[in-house]
Amino acid sequence: MKIGIISFAHMHAHSYATYLQKHPDVQFTAIWDADEKRGREMAATYQVDYYPDLQDFLQTDIEAVIVCSENAKHKEHVIAAAKAGKQILCEKPIATEVKDAEEMIRTCKEEGVILQIAYPVRFAPVMEQVKKMIESKAIGEVLAINGTNHGQMPGGWFIDKELSGGGAATDHIVHLMDLVRWMLKDEVKSVYAELDTRFYEIDVEDCGMVSLELESGVIVTIDPSWSRPKTFPTWGDVTMHIVGTKGTLWVDVFKQHALYYNDRGNKLQQLPWAVDMDEGLIADFVQCVKEKRSPSITGEDGLRTLEVVKATYESNRCKQAVMITRVPLS
Repeated sequence: MKIGIISFAHMHAHSYATYLQKHPDVQFTAIWDADEKRGREMAATYQVDYYPDLQDFLQTDIEAVIVCSENAKHKEHVIAAAKAGKQILCEKPIATEVKDAEEMIRTCKEEGVILQIAYPVRFAPVMEQVKKMIESKAIGEVLAINGTNHGQMPGGWFIDKELSGGGAATDHIVHLMDLVRWMLKDEVKSVYAELDTRFYEIDVEDCGMVSLELESGVIVTIDPSWSRPKTFPTWGDVTMHIVGTKGTLWVDVFKQHALYYNDRGNKLQQLPWAVDMDEGLIADFVQCVKEKRSPSITGEDGLRTLEVVKATYESNRCKQAVMITRVPLS
C-alpha cells in the first residue's frame, strides 16, 4: 500500500513518517508541502518524492494520505484528497469550525473514502487497559474524571489563531475529550470554562480550566494548559483521575520512561519505553484501509470533540455554562 503525507507543518508528521517506513505492508512514497523548502528537506530525509503541486501529488498511485497541515487547512486538504479517491487520516483537531468538519465528513461519505482522526492516545496500552476496567465495572459506576493534558508552548503557527483556531484549548482539550467519549460512550451536555494567557506574551490562550457535565451526569474537568517550562524533560503529559462508586483509577499515560541526565546535551530527558501510541494509530489506519472497514476513530468523533472546544470558547466569552448543541449527521 502506497501512502503519502500532506504537509509537515505539524510535528507529528515525523512520527507518522517513521512508522509508515517501519510498517511491513506500507510504502511511504510521496510528500506534498506548501512550504517547498520544508517539503524538499523532508523528502530527502525520508527518501521519498516531493511534489510542489497538490493535484500532481494526488494524481499519483498512492492509496491513502495523512494530513498534517495547519488546523485551518485541514478542510481544504481533506476534501481535495477525498475527491481524488484517497483514504484519509487527518491530524487533530478535525477542523477549526464545526461547519467545516461537517463538510469534510459529508464529502468523504459521498466519495466513499475513509476519514480517520488522529487520536493516538487511544492506542496507549495503559488506556486500552483502563477502558476494559471501566467496561467491566472494576471501579463501579464512574462518577467523575479529572484530566490534564499539559504541554510546552509549541510556538509557530500554533499561536496564530488564523491557522490554529485557538491556543491551548484547541490543542489539548480534544485528546482527553476523545478518551472520555471512547471509554464511557457518553456525550457532553454542558461546558463551563475559564481561559487566560498567563505564561507567554502571545495572542491566544495558554492556560485554562474546563468543567463538563456529561449526559449521564458524570462530571469531567480538563486542564489543557501550555504550562510545562522549556526545561521540562518531555513535551507534556496526559493524566486522568477516574473516580467510581467502588474505587478510583490514577492514570499517567507517559509514566513508563527512563530519566536520562544528559550532560552532553545539558538537559534532563524522559525516554519512553512503552509501546508507542503513534505506531498503534498508523497500524490501525493501515488495517482499516486494507479491510475497507469503518475507521476506529471517525470523522464524527472529531466533530464531537470540536463541538466541545467551540463551546469552551463560548463559555469563556460569556462567563457562564454553555449547553452543547450537537449537529445531527445523516
